[in-house]
Amino acid sequence: MLKHQPQEQADSLLEQVHHFLAAHPHLESIDLMLSDMNGVIRGKRIEAASLEKIAKEGMCLPASVFALDICGETVEETGLGFEQGDGDRICHILPHSLSVIPWKKNAAQALVTMHEVDGQPFFADPRQLLTKTLSRLQQRGMFPCVAIEWEFYLLDARSENRQPQAPLLPKSQQRMQQTQVYSLDELDEFSEFIRDIQDYCHTQNIPSDNVIAEYAPGQFEVTLQHQEDPLLACDQAILLKRAIKAVAKQHGYLATFMAKPYAEHSGNGCHVHISMLDELGNNRFAKDSALLEYALAGLLDTMPQAIALLAPNANSYRRFQPDMFVPLQANWGWDNRTVALRIPSGSKANTRIEHRVAGADCNPYIVMSALLAGIDYGIDQQLDCAEAVSGDASKANAPALPTYWQQALKTFSHSTLWSLLGEDFSHVYHANKLSEWHRFEAQVSPLEQQWYQQMV
Repeated sequence: MLKHQPQEQADSLLEQVHHFLAAHPHLESIDLMLSDMNGVIRGKRIEAASLEKIAKEGMCLPASVFALDICGETVEETGLGFEQGDGDRICHILPHSLSVIPWKKNAAQALVTMHEVDGQPFFADPRQLLTKTLSRLQQRGMFPCVAIEWEFYLLDARSENRQPQAPLLPKSQQRMQQTQVYSLDELDEFSEFIRDIQDYCHTQNIPSDNVIAEYAPGQFEVTLQHQEDPLLACDQAILLKRAIKAVAKQHGYLATFMAKPYAEHSGNGCHVHISMLDELGNNRFAKDSALLEYALAGLLDTMPQAIALLAPNANSYRRFQPDMFVPLQANWGWDNRTVALRIPSGSKANTRIEHRVAGADCNPYIVMSALLAGIDYGIDQQLDCAEAVSGDASKANAPALPTYWQQALKTFSHSTLWSLLGEDFSHVYHANKLSEWHRFEAQVSPLEQQWYQQMV
């Protein structure tokens, strides 16, 4: 067994692997995956015969997997590359994530999480960051119950020059042109695509709840059921995104979670619902209005600092535009979809905060860590909460959120949230994204050529 791995945990994992292999005797390959800083799945594909050995000993991956930018290049400024010899760490399988891959013959997959060689959590793994952040709330006797919603676009996979184009409606063969939010007819057109998503989720134990047509042609929202384990909720969010992309490909589409694929249409968001339970499973937000206000105040206070985490790349900031259902200020309100923090309507027992700022291009582990750290900070400091906003929040007087990438990175740098998440992790994340911003800014865009090449 791997040194310092708890014997009971190792035995349980090995037993589950034995049962899984016995139930699927024809498996040939298994994808072992983790989520990098960008939410991109990285890992190794192994032969099924190697699974038991890895369950016992773990799998080696270089720490620099968390120094990769969106292009897969190592950002040396993180300190995780050549500076430390590009050394390996040990990854352990998350047994609940072990499942067959419905879209591949004789294949399976599982998520892993990274540890130091001595068994300690590796600080730059976003999942380990969430584990650490969650433990602080649990020590207070508070247990978050969360749900994640993804928005995504279906695009015509035959689009030229990478310009997005809405797909043809499968039955009528008409090109999608209009926004038909909550349209059941549109769902009927894509019923086979939606059915396959639901079937694949069922096969992989991903509790998807419902699918709706959203605010633009070819845009959909899929919701995951509430989970009392935020780590599990984020694991399922990562696997759901992978499944949606695979189903789309099978149907001849491209599914994109890019924050703003169309200039003229709404962007893709990631909404996070959070309630707070006690040891008996009672919702403390429903019973303690002061606690709810402390949580709201902490989220509002750290929100400008968190934008660099909630909007992680260049395209993320195209989404921050007026009248596009994207908050531009740090505010909150009761059942108000124009605010950043919405308290949805419903029974008092289901009182929760809906955080509406993050884009669908985010890493859910990092977003969840930032939100829970903000809540913990507000409760610890007993911060005063601003008044709720009624009506159109864009007309309210509230702190503006950073809407440019460089501004967001500067606001995050050495902030309260930087400290709450940990100096080591925050440095790696910031260095990664700062390098990416420099690379992006150094490019000459086609629009610049069009405007300036001959005219100046």
